[in-house]
Amino acid sequence: MQMTPLIAVHAGAAIAAILVGPVALMARRQGTTGPRPRLHRMAGYLWVSLMVVAAITALFIRDFRLPNIAGYTPIHLLVPVVFGSLILAFWALARKRIRTHRITMISLYVSACLITGALTLLPGRYFGNLVFG
Repeated sequence: MQMTPLIAVHAGAAIAAILVGPVALMARRQGTTGPRPRLHRMAGYLWVSLMVVAAITALFIRDFRLPNIAGYTPIHLLVPVVFGSLILAFWALARKRIRTHRITMISLYVSACLITGALTLLPGRYFGNLVFG
């Protein structure tokens, strides 16, 4: 697999999401005043936007070398997980279920950014080959 513009957009959004995620999580709302709620909201919306871009672009990146169905590999199962988790997180937020919102967003960051990011470094994957030769 070669670096295409689509993969570059996907990777750029994913890497940016990995970097922005901790800002959103660390600046979470402690109270209702001050700059932290604004930073949390701004970083959170940016992170959500990056995750949506990464998930949508992932739908168009197919790999026929790995075990797949029509080019969709098991890692593509994360796309509905991302959308479902984001919907759940905003639903919880709208109902002032902050704990559910927090747990959902932390779980999504760990699973979609950290674990999946680590999986891209496996041998045979583009970034695994790029990093480890």
